[in-house]
Amino acid sequence: MNAASVEVTPRAPRLSVARLGGRGWRALRHPNYRLYFFGQVVSQSGTWLQRIAQAWLVLDLANSPAALGVLTVFQFTPALLLSLVAGVVADRVGKQRLIMITSTLEAVQALALAAVTLSGAVQLWHVYVLAFLLGLFTTFETPARQAFVSDLVPREDIQSAVALNSSVFNAARIVGPGIGGVVLAAWGAGWAFALNGVSFVAVLAALAMLDTSKLYGRRSAARGALWTQVWDGVRHAAHAPSLAFPLALLAVVGMLGYNFGVVLPLLARYTLDIGAVGFGALNAAMGVGSLLGALLLTPHLPPGTRTVALAALGFSGVLLAVALVPWYAAILGLLGLLGLISVSYSTSTNTTLQLASGEAYRGRILSLYTLLFMGTTPIGGAVTGLLADSLGITRTLAVEACVCLVGTLVGMLYLNRARRTKQASDATLAA
Repeated sequence: MNAASVEVTPRAPRLSVARLGGRGWRALRHPNYRLYFFGQVVSQSGTWLQRIAQAWLVLDLANSPAALGVLTVFQFTPALLLSLVAGVVADRVGKQRLIMITSTLEAVQALALAAVTLSGAVQLWHVYVLAFLLGLFTTFETPARQAFVSDLVPREDIQSAVALNSSVFNAARIVGPGIGGVVLAAWGAGWAFALNGVSFVAVLAALAMLDTSKLYGRRSAARGALWTQVWDGVRHAAHAPSLAFPLALLAVVGMLGYNFGVVLPLLARYTLDIGAVGFGALNAAMGVGSLLGALLLTPHLPPGTRTVALAALGFSGVLLAVALVPWYAAILGLLGLLGLISVSYSTSTNTTLQLASGEAYRGRILSLYTLLFMGTTPIGGAVTGLLADSLGITRTLAVEACVCLVGTLVGMLYLNRARRTKQASDATLAA
């Protein structure tokens, strides 16, 4: 994609679904976004199919919560180490081309995992190595994919596009685990990996069909030393409370609250004692809530730090309830509510960061989002797995929910103090 100035159409084509859906569907008026959206629907469904199959395969091979925590470490360590570098690359390089390259590599990884599993030769270390490679490719793909939304729609439709992206992710969380539970029970994990590999064809075709003359991106980062540009992005975030608060809060909630890839398999196997289909239902229940939140709630939430804080409080409270309730039917309902609140939190955080960041810094700001949302997962996943080995998964989940709650309250105090300082400064200048 050419980062230079591009033509912007004065009026987007009309689309009946946009009129029916109202504000939340406005981004679908834009043909480029429609292509990207429907390609992501297929690809993300395949990604979730692989996620649950991979977790179940590790438990079959090792039968250990700690082993699942180690898997999380391998898959998300690249995000911890390289997210900030990936943000600079996303600001420098054409995002469309970068997403195509990384999606191709992710497809190859999925097919390699399918081959070794279907051959019957799969061992735990195979899964770990391939999970590390997937994490490496995803680390460079994620900030480019998130920032690319701002190239597909004008500024006034960014909130709609971010909400719709969340709906894709969470619709996939329903479809992927639903299919995954059946595929795991009927044919095994290998075929789940193979289906994911094939699903990348959809997003690659969509990206190839985009009309690059109608992209909205205008500025790219100035060339310079890599680590200088990384540091510039960090300083840009640190000097603005509207960026610093959501990112600092995400450091806590992302690390200890969003460990569903570890928590849900452990709840399914060790607390609820349900099989692969029941495990898929846990993921699907959370996905249903997330999809409803993305379609019905998040388009109407005002972006900003207040929304982020309230969503984080709700998320922490419901997460604690999941830890305290031992009944399968009740947990399904709570996971649906948790999904609704979690997508409200993540979407409001993402939208706030996109709107508050400078255009030339957007890839780096979203790489910080990726670092704190995904890059902290190796730490949180390892902590969750190790604590679950000694305390049990429900006690571990309760402790993590309480830490998220305290972190949110501390963050709100920081935000209030920053606002009072700014008001005092403005009053001094006015006098």
